[in-house]
Amino acid sequence: MKVLLVGVGGVGEAIAALVKPRAWMEQMVLCDYNLKRAEEVQKKLGGDAARFPVEFIDASRQEMVEELARKYSVDLIMNAVDPIFNETIFDAAFNVGVTYMDMAMTLSKPHPTDPFHKTGVKLGDYQFEKSKDWEKKGLLALVGIGVEPGMVDVFARYAQDHLFDEIEEMGIRDGANLTIEGYEFAPNFSIWTTIEECLNPPVIWEEGKGWFTTEPFSEPEVFDFPEGIGPIEVVNVEHEEVLLVPRWVKTKRMTFKYGLGDQFIGVLKTLHMLGLDNKEKINVKGVQVAPRDVVAACLPDPAHLGDKMSGKTCAGLWVKGTKDGKKKEVYLYQVADNAECMSRLGCQAVVAQTAFSAVIAMDLLDHKQWGGAGVLGPEAFEPTVFMEKMADYGFPYGIR
Repeated sequence: MKVLLVGVGGVGEAIAALVKPRAWMEQMVLCDYNLKRAEEVQKKLGGDAARFPVEFIDASRQEMVEELARKYSVDLIMNAVDPIFNETIFDAAFNVGVTYMDMAMTLSKPHPTDPFHKTGVKLGDYQFEKSKDWEKKGLLALVGIGVEPGMVDVFARYAQDHLFDEIEEMGIRDGANLTIEGYEFAPNFSIWTTIEECLNPPVIWEEGKGWFTTEPFSEPEVFDFPEGIGPIEVVNVEHEEVLLVPRWVKTKRMTFKYGLGDQFIGVLKTLHMLGLDNKEKINVKGVQVAPRDVVAACLPDPAHLGDKMSGKTCAGLWVKGTKDGKKKEVYLYQVADNAECMSRLGCQAVVAQTAFSAVIAMDLLDHKQWGGAGVLGPEAFEPTVFMEKMADYGFPYGIR
């Protein structure tokens, strides 16, 4: 397989590190706006310029994405940049005629008059509206194949197929006990994406009602996370799984809840109050700049925080329903330990955990264990072949 990797930040680096020992990966082109960053990752991978060539890319320029995909005759374009560029890269893959994958779908736009009750443009709407075009061309766009969304969506399909007769409710529950030494505030993932998903109105799905929204940080509950992480308060956050899972899995309710903590929520609310969450460019003394990009530039790069981090992060799916006439409740999860991820991959836990599902998906596509045409989520595929590979890639799942 030959892959154009668009974006070599923390997650992009982890994807490259995970594919390095895999013989089926013939070539992965490391593309980034920051050429020095791409060269840094290439060096970490052993300096193999033939197997991991480096290219400058501006992900906002569709013609540049297409040109590089054709130059290297790639089989797949892997989108590992902030989702503001998703439409461009998605359309580039369609025009070139290659498989497309991302870890977050195209962006939403809140309802113009009633944002905390009604959906506007939903996550992924742009992509799903073009699914028929992809089907006609016999092309596959596998969207939302990170850890959340991604792995947990595979869990949802597995729960439906193997664990339950009827599902009453499903919910992603994400929590961590990670700490970062030396910083009062340092997100362990892209702050651009974090602001987007945490400050937009969260989406909930209910049978008979469909998708609707609520206020940010609503429905707080305490969830007890496994492997020593313990009880953490989680709240509703906008996330792709709620838009993906009900398309393929039958459940009466679907939510996504994230353990953010009071300090993190307070910072996000302050950024919103000051307008610093704005992703549209404004004029600052003659310079056009997006306030959110300024915030991101002021904070440490999550890709370089691994040696200052300690603790574990847990991503998982909680399911409640019935099996053989009896009530049943399970939590399917994956816990990544930062020390182990740094030792094995040289990447911090959050980005490593986000990356492995994309690599497993590439593996399954290359070996014809997954396949299809159109715009499909991870739920559309057979789940056990994915779950069987998780331990082999160093990210075994657990079930409680």
